[in-house]
Amino acid sequence: MSRTVKEEDQLLLERLRWRCRRGLLELDLVLLKFIEQYAALDMALRDEFDRLLDMPDTLLWDAICGRIPPLNQSQQALLDKINKA
Repeated sequence: MSRTVKEEDQLLLERLRWRCRRGLLELDLVLLKFIEQYAALDMALRDEFDRLLDMPDTLLWDAICGRIPPLNQSQQALLDKINKA
């Protein structure tokens, strides 16, 4: 049985919510709030978000807080969106 696009999108969001559950409560709160905006992101920012989620918690938190510089403009644009969420 094949899934519909809506079902696939829902599965993707559930996987992302799971990946957003981190060891730092602050990250959980920020990322889970931001995930509501995920559907509006273009593919480049979605890819960037996936790379951010691969980061260790402390580095990710430092990136979100601006303690470490972004790797590129795309990452900066995403971090700006996360901080506005």
